[in-house]
Amino acid sequence: MSTAPYFIVDELSSQMPEIPPDSILSRTFYADEQVRVILFEFAKGQELSEHTASKPALLHFLQGEAQLTLGGDRFETRAGTWVHMQPNLAHSILAKTPVVMLLYLLETTPS
Repeated sequence: MSTAPYFIVDELSSQMPEIPPDSILSRTFYADEQVRVILFEFAKGQELSEHTASKPALLHFLQGEAQLTLGGDRFETRAGTWVHMQPNLAHSILAKTPVVMLLYLLETTPS
């Protein structure tokens, strides 16, 4: 294991295999005491049904188009869309095309 004070990846797309039809693939890409980063790939038409996260989260859409629901609001996302969510916000994602997305789960420290 490297002792370097950084973590670098030259090409994120090399981190996941090609997505099979009718599938969602996810892989924890990076984790430390402050953040856990999960790389998601959605086949067209796949959906993460409404759920919540107990921690603050960031969504960064890298490829594709999706319908994102945050609470009662719906948004159309595309490559470059970036979202911050407070803990316990109900949300869902429906892939309109094949989608690649990074999810950052942020660790919080008690006040």
